[in-house]
Amino acid sequence: MDQKRHVVPLGARAGRGSRAEPAVSLADRAGVVPAVSAMPEPDGIPFSPYPLAEDDGDQATFDRMLHAFLGRFTLGISPESLIAAYMDWLSHMAASPGKQVRLADKALRKFSRLCLYATQVSRSPTTPCIEPLPQDHRFRDPAWQRMPFALYYQSFLLLQQLWHNATSGVHGVSRHHEHMMTFVMRQWLDIFAPSNFPLTSPEIFAATISSGGENLLQGVFNWWEDVERNLAGRPPHGMENFRPGKNVAVTPGRVVFRNALIELIQYSPASETVYAEPVLIIPSWIMKYYILDLSPHNSLVRYLVERGHTVFIISWKNPDSKDRDLEMDDYLKAGVLAAMDAVTAIRPDRGIHACGYCLGGTLLGIAAAALARRRDGRLKSLTLLASELDFTEPGELSLFIDESQIAYLEDLMWDQGYLDGKQMAGAFTLLNSRDLVWSKMVRDYLLGKREPLSDLMAWNADATRLPYRMHSQYLTALYLNNDLAEGRYIADGAPVALSDIRIPVFAVGTERDHVSPWRSVFKVHLLSPAEVTFLLTSGGHNVGVVNPPGVAGRHYRVLCQGPERQYISPDQWFATVAPQDGSWWPEWEKWLSVHSGGQEPPPDMGAPAKGYPSLEPAPGTYVRSP
Repeated sequence: MDQKRHVVPLGARAGRGSRAEPAVSLADRAGVVPAVSAMPEPDGIPFSPYPLAEDDGDQATFDRMLHAFLGRFTLGISPESLIAAYMDWLSHMAASPGKQVRLADKALRKFSRLCLYATQVSRSPTTPCIEPLPQDHRFRDPAWQRMPFALYYQSFLLLQQLWHNATSGVHGVSRHHEHMMTFVMRQWLDIFAPSNFPLTSPEIFAATISSGGENLLQGVFNWWEDVERNLAGRPPHGMENFRPGKNVAVTPGRVVFRNALIELIQYSPASETVYAEPVLIIPSWIMKYYILDLSPHNSLVRYLVERGHTVFIISWKNPDSKDRDLEMDDYLKAGVLAAMDAVTAIRPDRGIHACGYCLGGTLLGIAAAALARRRDGRLKSLTLLASELDFTEPGELSLFIDESQIAYLEDLMWDQGYLDGKQMAGAFTLLNSRDLVWSKMVRDYLLGKREPLSDLMAWNADATRLPYRMHSQYLTALYLNNDLAEGRYIADGAPVALSDIRIPVFAVGTERDHVSPWRSVFKVHLLSPAEVTFLLTSGGHNVGVVNPPGVAGRHYRVLCQGPERQYISPDQWFATVAPQDGSWWPEWEKWLSVHSGGQEPPPDMGAPAKGYPSLEPAPGTYVRSP
């Protein structure tokens, strides 16, 4: 069969702000499922359930061009949002003399403690007057306990604590603005941390003396190499060692379906028999899929295949400016539902164990609710990896989400048709700038050392883009309005309810997740009456999921609760459920096995007679697109 038959043309869509005709989704053109992506108003005029702002002529266009220009220098962060947060804090602080007196008292007491500490540590090592936070590793070297470096870092930590007190707890400041102020102040202070300068850091100072300044010279070479790579649009140093299909994403398989949005990979069996029900994995579209198929030793896909599971995974296309009008419904119907159609054709009369990661899990939750609404029983279970369904507490990511911020991003994407992966990565980098920015700069440019790039670091640098319309829709509908959890989210022309999901759910949260905080993931207990197995694992959003057996220091907690459960808070759950050592992967694989049928011979690769031929070897074409 001709491979071209499986490529769905994007086609033209009505222009932005046009009300001449309903928007026709990519999935409708592909004939994936019968659907309506725009609903008529009473007067017959079509409208989108998640409209973008209308153009108001040349003046609005000029404003958008200005915002798009400025956004390239601010990493897409709205200056107006920052100004609003500052003015909210400043005006309430000015009207809080009691708070000012308390801060002055704290400052005096901190200065007194620092003076006492300075007199004691100058004679012999003594207990610090303030300890770094557990996640702050900048001052772990014993050399920081000697003068004058001890005085430098203690002064910095006390100042950091004082500013945190100043920017938090001001009566009347909105919670969002308070979080923004504490975050921004922490970013500014981290710039001037003593660990960032040769004369105030014992590690840099000692390296400079011992090498005669060679570390600084090597740091200049490293810096210039990074500048050249950035200007030329080349990947970071070391990326050449991690190429999909060569060093990563090497689990054997075949692409068995392709449209204009996804490639579906079916992995080759590694056992004589397999479980009857296949596993379909939906990664987030803001990342390349191969985070779940990195090197052979830490590939979740390989782990499942070797234990007798038939695994399919979606590889999302990396969109460009031509894809600016792709919608959330396109990702639902031409993505998840199209993949399910293919899996059902290849494995007929078998339920599907569906697994979603990050926003892929959110989209899977939408799909599961939509399927339950129309009584489609193809899903046998639902696994959500670090995926939120309720967005009232999205963690530090909410710092970049408000009306002003979304409007600013819309203008930036309006200009180029998408959100560039580097622009999106900038926000995530700021959430952990201490480790991802300053510690890296110290290591590469001041100590003159290059840390070898790991497969996970290389994947993280393999950025993707986000289409203009889709990105604006999910930020507005999910993060800003929380429509999904509150029953207002429109999918396939009608609202969906997560309470319709009755199949078993396995939800994974990670302890140090900045993107999908585990307490937010835990809210699945409130949203679905199904049996819920909740697992909390050590690590963060990526490391906690890429968690193969055999790695020392890993642990997890897990508890299964049936439909008749009584709700307990996340903190109660954490205190009640005992930790277990090791990786969570065997626990999930055991759960899949329990919810699966018997063993049978492996299926064929694809189903040519049903329109799903084997097209090419994994990892396919889309994952290689720059």
